[in-house]
Amino acid sequence: MNTIIEPFRIKAVERIRMTTPEERLGFLKDAGWNVFKLRADDVLIDLLTDSGTSAMSDQQWGAMMQGDESYAGSRSWQRFEASVQDIFGFKYIIPTHQGRAAERILFSIICKPGHIVPNNSHFDTTRANIEFTGAQALDLVIKEGLEPQNPHPFKGNMDVARLEKLIEDEGREKIPICMLTVTNNSGGGQPVSMANVRAVSAVCRKHGIPLFLDACRIAENAWFIKSREEGFADKTPKEIAQEMCSYADGCTMSAKKDGLANIGGFLAGNDESLTRQERDLLILTEGFPTYGGLAGRDLEAIAVGLQEALEEDYLRYRMASTQYLGEHISKKGVPIMQPPGGHAIYIDARAMLPHIPPTQYPGIALCNALYLKGGIRGVEIGTVMFGKKDADGNDLPAPMDLVRLAIPRRVYTQSHVDYMVEVILEVMEERDDIRGYRITEEAPFLRHFTATFEPT
Repeated sequence: MNTIIEPFRIKAVERIRMTTPEERLGFLKDAGWNVFKLRADDVLIDLLTDSGTSAMSDQQWGAMMQGDESYAGSRSWQRFEASVQDIFGFKYIIPTHQGRAAERILFSIICKPGHIVPNNSHFDTTRANIEFTGAQALDLVIKEGLEPQNPHPFKGNMDVARLEKLIEDEGREKIPICMLTVTNNSGGGQPVSMANVRAVSAVCRKHGIPLFLDACRIAENAWFIKSREEGFADKTPKEIAQEMCSYADGCTMSAKKDGLANIGGFLAGNDESLTRQERDLLILTEGFPTYGGLAGRDLEAIAVGLQEALEEDYLRYRMASTQYLGEHISKKGVPIMQPPGGHAIYIDARAMLPHIPPTQYPGIALCNALYLKGGIRGVEIGTVMFGKKDADGNDLPAPMDLVRLAIPRRVYTQSHVDYMVEVILEVMEERDDIRGYRITEEAPFLRHFTATFEPT
């Protein structure tokens, strides 16, 4: 059989409220032309993020009913810790209410002004939490990772030679930690090879620099290694994930992605002294170390979800669904980040809308066009999210202007994906009529969440 079916049946459904283009225009104007500010009820197909938007399984719901809400040392904590250690292998596990809380705790302890934190590509909250300490977040992705049409199978890889040069030029004392994001979200959802993980680990260990993984999509990265990298075809995704973690000193994790949960995350590592500091800060800002801001039922959902996300039937369906969307729009000329990622399709808005300069935000323009045409909500990953400013406060373009269409896990069916294809292709046909935007209000950090715009 060539058809890959959803490896689940549907027990409950959530109503989608249909809207008209005229209604959507009014909603978008009221939202300041920023899709983040739209009401979810006014969105038909929500591809804003795959974070916390998964449909949970009957096994997860059943586990939640066993949630032990004891303040300290609950059974739910014990099951959560055992599940995390089974996969990730780190000695110390600290639960948090989501991934950015783990980032904040980690970076506020180890980073200070003048420090540099290299990564293949930092995502928005990672970068913001690093820069909030006064440190610099530096992207060292390989050059192929910035070439949307390049079919390189592991475009998320870090440039190991540039990492070595950075350490040589700046000195080990300025680099308190090295990060590796698997998969590389802001770089188009592209995977990191096991060979690259090993190489980065070797450099870090040579210089005594801790290596941490941003592991929120480690199951999807494991599938890409299994299907694309020589020597891993006969290994299970779980075995591959375990090997990846064996080369690292710790990780941050948003369980809202490959944990298949609606909330939660954790910080993990092997350094007892660092963990003691992290736990002290956790108690101050999140909660006791055996719940970390989560209910016991949430710990149960994550414990089950982490294991389910590594099942081969699930991953095969997950990748096929995303690839189906990418292939059907790219063969009609829509420029996307190639090859398609695991959790999302990234449309190259700069290539699709060449008449809109980066400083007029082609990614925002495309996001709004998709919503107006078909009620689809995506997210800009480009000059609004990652652009810098010059000395006069003017925007400097980001390396790429992409629109991410993140596919929630186990939520949409084949007909939903076919509808996405139709809407995207209609927008493609009308692309010459799309105009740029200017910012009318913005915040100093993570401006894309709350900025307001107006058409140029």
